[in-house]
Amino acid sequence: MMADEPAMEDKLKSHVPHTARIWNYWLGGKDHFPVDREVGDRVREIFPVVIELARADRLFLGRAVQYLAAEVGIRQFLDIGTGLPTQDNTHEVAQRVAPESRIVYVDNDPLVLVHARALLTSSAEGATDYIDADLRDPDTILRDAAKTLDFSQPMAIMLLGVMHFIGDDDELQRIIDRLLAAVPSGSYVAVANTTTAINGEATAEAVRVWNVDAQPKLKLRTPERIAEFFDGLEVVEPGWVSCSRWRPDVEWDGSLPVEVDQWCGVVRKP
Repeated sequence: MMADEPAMEDKLKSHVPHTARIWNYWLGGKDHFPVDREVGDRVREIFPVVIELARADRLFLGRAVQYLAAEVGIRQFLDIGTGLPTQDNTHEVAQRVAPESRIVYVDNDPLVLVHARALLTSSAEGATDYIDADLRDPDTILRDAAKTLDFSQPMAIMLLGVMHFIGDDDELQRIIDRLLAAVPSGSYVAVANTTTAINGEATAEAVRVWNVDAQPKLKLRTPERIAEFFDGLEVVEPGWVSCSRWRPDVEWDGSLPVEVDQWCGVVRKP
């Protein structure tokens, strides 16, 4: 075991801030290193609402999966860029609705791989799997996901908080097109991407701080640009909105949650 420790240390890169671990820190998790907390605190100092953004993004995941499983009848989910497990992971939400649901998680962070067992718990009727792969390699993702998912049947592709780590728009469009070409009509994509539509320069400055130290780098996009990646698909109501405003739970006084700079939507392949 001692001989393996340096290799694991190198693989985890505990000296380099990483998005999954910083996000875990903001969400109150325990799977992060001092360098992740340092960058997370620096970003939070100049952009305090980042905690609300992280939580809103996570709550959107739950509402989107609930909608897809309960209202649309989706029973297969391909969750790319899953991050570290917290509460109400995709399989937990989906299998509460339909225990036979099948979920494949995809991430390329070694720390997520270490915790994969927590993701791989499943109802007896359904299945979960984990693929160690990068969004930039959709062919590997699709090939390995086919061991668990039936690509002749509709499914939901989850792209939450991962598209903004692909800096080149043409490359991202090719990836999205490849994923969509592999799934049949009636499939859905749930999307969330960071923008500056709400907090403007404050968000832009937080991203600049992030990109100095953290990996991978993050690219901001306008709501209009995010929507363009999915031209030709049917957009589910309420359309492209702040993820806190996508079919939200209304506050006790009837007010809506505060908008955050994480833009989202759910689209259907006709």
